[in-house]
Amino acid sequence: MPPKSTTTAKPTSKAGVKPGAKPGASRQKAAPKQPLPVADRLKRLFTSLCAQIDGGHFANTIKTCDKILRLDPHDADALQTKLFLLLQTDQYAAALTLIGGDSGDNAFGKAYSLYRLHREDEATGVLKSLKTQEVEDDRGHIHLEAQLAYRQGSYQIAVDLYNQLLDTAEPDSEEQSDIVTNLEAAQKHLDFINSGFLHALDALPSTVSNTLQTAPPPQQQLPTAFTPIAAPNLPSPDHGEDATKRPKKVRMKRVPQGVVPGVTPPPDPERWVKKSERSTFTNRRRRGGGGATQGVVETAAQSAKGAGGGKGKRKK
Repeated sequence: MPPKSTTTAKPTSKAGVKPGAKPGASRQKAAPKQPLPVADRLKRLFTSLCAQIDGGHFANTIKTCDKILRLDPHDADALQTKLFLLLQTDQYAAALTLIGGDSGDNAFGKAYSLYRLHREDEATGVLKSLKTQEVEDDRGHIHLEAQLAYRQGSYQIAVDLYNQLLDTAEPDSEEQSDIVTNLEAAQKHLDFINSGFLHALDALPSTVSNTLQTAPPPQQQLPTAFTPIAAPNLPSPDHGEDATKRPKKVRMKRVPQGVVPGVTPPPDPERWVKKSERSTFTNRRRRGGGGATQGVVETAAQSAKGAGGGKGKRKK
């Protein structure tokens, strides 16, 4: 029989990779993740927006509205929701920026923001232009008009508007209680202007009331070169003295545990002095020695006599 041919097998790795090949060459590269369509992203954002509103997380809700507006800047629902949240969180300047110059459907929000920013004249102008476009009066607009009239001093107009709202308000409602409170405040101002100041004048002493009509109006003293003007940053001498007499506020961080300022007695001021040098130290040592000499008291006269006799003796 012819001899069997011996062939050497080529070495291969356990994973079936040819020797010399780079590791990981057999793995396929992961395909890049495709971004979600804009419609799906908006759907997810609106879902989280509703959940945040239900939970009362207004700060996060405003951020979600901003994300929606970055994807769709003209989304009416997101704009209206953000405006509502800005008004709820008292961000009236940001609400005016969001509304812009052309208020359109958000004219009432613009007027309310101007009112809260104490820009009554602008708010009144926006509200008047809004009333010309309306067919029926809106209760919110009447409320705002009454508040503007009260703030501008037109108390009679405010009383009439609040009476109009009170006639159509639901009994035992929160709106009715608010209307009654505002109506009482406006009525008090109106009564004082009409007749209240006369009762106040009658209550004055006759010496004061007789001179009111003839007395000249008080003149405002103008600052001159000789009248000193107090600098706002420099305290006067009286203020300086009061500041030194005023007790300093105790810092609670430096108060030890268990100490109540003003209740716990203060520590001994001589606690760092030696006990023998303190003012309250008393010497408690026993006078006289012990043993046979205990109880023996030698007077000063006897000691002086004994000392004198010893000097007169001479040694023989």
